[in-house]
Amino acid sequence: MIGVERRRLDHVVMPVPHLETARASLASLGFTVAPDAVHPFGTENACIFFSDGTYIEPLGIAEREVCEVQAIAGNVFVAHDQAYRFRRGVPGFEGLAFASDDALADRGRFERAGIADGEILEFRRLARSPDGSEAELGFRLAFARDRRAPDLSLFACEPIHRFKPDRSALTGHPNGTTGIRRVVMSEPNPTDFQYLLQEVVGERSILADGFGFSIETGNVTIEVASPDALGLRYGAARDGERGLRIEGLVLGTRDLSAVEDHCRRAGAPATRLGERLVVRLGSASGAFLAFERV
Repeated sequence: MIGVERRRLDHVVMPVPHLETARASLASLGFTVAPDAVHPFGTENACIFFSDGTYIEPLGIAEREVCEVQAIAGNVFVAHDQAYRFRRGVPGFEGLAFASDDALADRGRFERAGIADGEILEFRRLARSPDGSEAELGFRLAFARDRRAPDLSLFACEPIHRFKPDRSALTGHPNGTTGIRRVVMSEPNPTDFQYLLQEVVGERSILADGFGFSIETGNVTIEVASPDALGLRYGAARDGERGLRIEGLVLGTRDLSAVEDHCRRAGAPATRLGERLVVRLGSASGAFLAFERV
């Protein structure tokens, strides 16, 4: 890890049952959702981009047969998505992507740390802007994992296109959300996964207490909570099954009342916990979005 800068969180992968339904549901909560985009390995997304540079990637299945073939062929991204859907139910949060300038070098670091998973995945896809124009985007992914955590995917994401897409028209949200502040994970014994996150993030220092620990990426906090802490802080329940997994995201908003208004009109279950508003995604996975004023 010597000489490695802390990695910045790029985006969070959020598998959903159907992309069209997810788009409507997320829009009703006050999010601006980007046009659909299709991957060459059978999945599709409709992302929620934030002004802080992070985003959420709602991920759907465009061609199930293609996904199955790709998973068998060793596509780690698709294989993990299929496993998560089978084990946890959707919607939920299955993966963290960290910004990378060199995924091949990151792959080497993951190998030396003993956490590398599968092969490098390189692909290109078309992206459609709100004005209808299209451009080709390319990405190179390097994966890491701890096999004790089958419901979590971690990877470095390197853009390999020659330009930076202008997403400014997509980063304004009626609910006032500006970005991801914290990723909330849980595990009955949080420190069992301290090494994994330290190596992936590129940061040794952690802040620990009796309820778990947190680690700072280059732009957000990753919070690993015990089941008790998860309940106290977010009103969420966790079963006794072992394994690190993502429970929810804490988002910053300029207007918490706007979030409440959208939730009320959408009929979405939302609970005030102090200065935090927690919104259940109504899924078998127990996933949530929490909002805090910035």
